[in-house]
Amino acid sequence: MIRTILGALFTLVATAIGSSAVVIGALLRRKDTVGSIFDITPRVWGKALVWAAGIEIVVHGEENTRGAEKMFVSNHVSLFDVPVIASLMTRGKFVAKAELSRIPLFGAGIRAAGMVFIERENRKAAFESYREASDRVHDGASIIVFAEGTRGDSYALRAFKKGPFVLAISAQAPIIPTVIYGTIHCQPKGKFLLRKGRVDVHFLEPVPTAGLTYEQRGELAATVRGRMAEALQLHYGVKSPGWEPRSLTTK
Repeated sequence: MIRTILGALFTLVATAIGSSAVVIGALLRRKDTVGSIFDITPRVWGKALVWAAGIEIVVHGEENTRGAEKMFVSNHVSLFDVPVIASLMTRGKFVAKAELSRIPLFGAGIRAAGMVFIERENRKAAFESYREASDRVHDGASIIVFAEGTRGDSYALRAFKKGPFVLAISAQAPIIPTVIYGTIHCQPKGKFLLRKGRVDVHFLEPVPTAGLTYEQRGELAATVRGRMAEALQLHYGVKSPGWEPRSLTTK
């Protein structure tokens, strides 16, 4: 419980300082480049939260993260997935639910840092957000998306949204399938209690999108999910249920 209280206090302080820093940077019209306040702050924020929680991160496949203009598609099982991934990214921009933009200071901070908000219940607005994210990629950033949409209760993969793959095809950005394992132990969905532990992050081999079209978004989603499911079963014995996008099952 002491770790949970200290972690919560540390999160509030780190978030307030980080949000203020990027908002001031935006007001001063600083450029969003590698090494800028918009690049450094999310990483430092993530590292600070991971340290406060007593989390040890073990990275697999780090060579697959090198270079810019990539899209990372990850599973999502805990609030701590965000700081874990943020701590490892250079110019990483999350696609986040629009509700977060309404949190005082924090919302302004993540908007100033270049994160992209998505209205999940508004399909047209959601695709506009993906176009915005595509512009971020073309500007040299990498995008992080939780393709399941929301957090799950287990590591078994759920159905993927196809919007992220429309984005990847639009940006012609290679996808890095990303598997996070261990954050359920540290802080499961719906629980406030925080526990220290080890978190493994697997960056799998890139899935190219060059030359793909909108009509192939379902196939791309199935390929990426299949690789992630294979990694979860190989390394942790987690079996995910089968899934095929509607565009494939209706052919």
